[in-house]
Amino acid sequence: MAFQTLSSAAPRLVRPAIGSVTLSVIVAVYLVFLTNRTFWAKAIDYLGIPSFAMVSMGIGLLALFSAVCIAVSVKYLTKPLFILMVMAAAVSSRFMDHFGTIIDVDMIRNAAETTGSEAGHLLTVGFVTDVAIFGIVPSLLIAVVRIQHRPFGQKFRWNLALVLSCLAVFIAVGLANVRTLAATTREHRDLMETLNPVAPIVSAVRYVMASGAEENLVVQPLGTDAHVVGPTASGKPRVTIIVAGETARAENFSLNGYGRMTNPKLAARGVRYFSDTSSCGTATAVSLPCMFSVYTRAGYTHQKAMETENLLDVLGHAGVRTEWWDNNTGSKGIASRTAYTSFSDINDPRFCTNHECIDAVHLDRLGSWLDNVKGDSVLVVHQIGSHGPGYYQRYPDAFRRFTPDCRTPELGNCSHDEIVNAYDNTILYTDHVLSEIIDMLKARQGKMAGAMLYMSDHGESLGEHGLYLHGAPYFIAPSQQTHVPFVLWQSPEARTGIDAACLNAKTSEPQSHDNLFHTVLGMMNIATKAYDPALDVLASCRGNAAS
Repeated sequence: MAFQTLSSAAPRLVRPAIGSVTLSVIVAVYLVFLTNRTFWAKAIDYLGIPSFAMVSMGIGLLALFSAVCIAVSVKYLTKPLFILMVMAAAVSSRFMDHFGTIIDVDMIRNAAETTGSEAGHLLTVGFVTDVAIFGIVPSLLIAVVRIQHRPFGQKFRWNLALVLSCLAVFIAVGLANVRTLAATTREHRDLMETLNPVAPIVSAVRYVMASGAEENLVVQPLGTDAHVVGPTASGKPRVTIIVAGETARAENFSLNGYGRMTNPKLAARGVRYFSDTSSCGTATAVSLPCMFSVYTRAGYTHQKAMETENLLDVLGHAGVRTEWWDNNTGSKGIASRTAYTSFSDINDPRFCTNHECIDAVHLDRLGSWLDNVKGDSVLVVHQIGSHGPGYYQRYPDAFRRFTPDCRTPELGNCSHDEIVNAYDNTILYTDHVLSEIIDMLKARQGKMAGAMLYMSDHGESLGEHGLYLHGAPYFIAPSQQTHVPFVLWQSPEARTGIDAACLNAKTSEPQSHDNLFHTVLGMMNIATKAYDPALDVLASCRGNAAS
């Protein structure tokens, strides 16, 4: 019996072919002109259009990007490198274009140290759509095409000639506008920090290098001579609760003169509000370790903070009980050597959803903690506060006083008023949480000398100057990101010896995160060589300051 063999194979997909140089130039054009909306918007603002400088900058950058792409168009490396550049540019441009974010080293560090739940607020439908259109689709096109490479020797000579020619064009147009471009980039340093994908990739490399250098750091002791100068007059223990706020900006505190009543409860509790307080940074990963370090903002670096003991260590050396309660993204290494509790890990369903909790989770346990205090103690409460863009998730429905409020992390879908309303509700809720802490301390005045110090890590932009969220480089950061609230409450015994009129005058003087370390040591009456009375807000108003 004869059999007939039939071919059932489907016709092979014919992949389009393209030369490596042609693809390199196409990728360069795409990166320069389609993933740099923020860069070109700033360039137009700074240089004007039409202008010879703008045209020259476009030609020069296209020549430079073409030179780079042609130089790396090596067989087996071309596609991975081009896809990396396209995806990096697509992701970065999403945050730059929609939030005004600049992807510097501190922003990379902040992203690396965030939690999944926090990152989830940024992974919106809009984010996925933008990355798909501007990143995934062009990356798939790069992956599908068949790249034609010349023989090695010929390719080397041809590509070298093209790279040198492109660099010559870049240098020529640069020299033709050197005065204008040099003056612009010197005056507006943020311009080149928005160039995609150069700035994000350079920042990521710098972060990795810095992280590698920090892996083998040995923490140096600080304040090992610390000791409590003496007990309170009544012998009661000193108890200070430090509330590390999150993303609260002073501009929206009614204690600071804001038109809306966002701090009604604090206003009724006789707190001291320091109206001119500046932050060390504009993101938690910078500000938080700086706040608790002995270094001022002028001398602070992340490496210094990691290799030097901090405020909690010095308190521990003095015999003070310390503890850190976290309802955020961790202590950033501050509580590495002290008792630590993460409420997002506990995930109490009464206060938490998907490991993200409202700040009432702190209040639930605070009363019991205070009742068990035996000696001098400092508790750090790290809030989720006003962290965005999901502001509406930071407060319960009972605190939706300002409406309509933005009910989505996709801020582009909300009006400016709705965003501000949601943010103001977070401040109103923080007012409630702080007041509850004060009331718990007041209720126990018979057994302790209590105090609460609140200071936010940084502020927040709500659309001013086209910026949203936080994390702008400090040299260009608006006051909304650097002007933070600072609140102090002390029980009568805790403020014994402090001149009230003097302290009232202090509230209008410039203060900063530099003051936290030394002010808390003074409040706990601790003497150590690490203490600087000039940075203790209360020292000049105290009869016998710690020394």
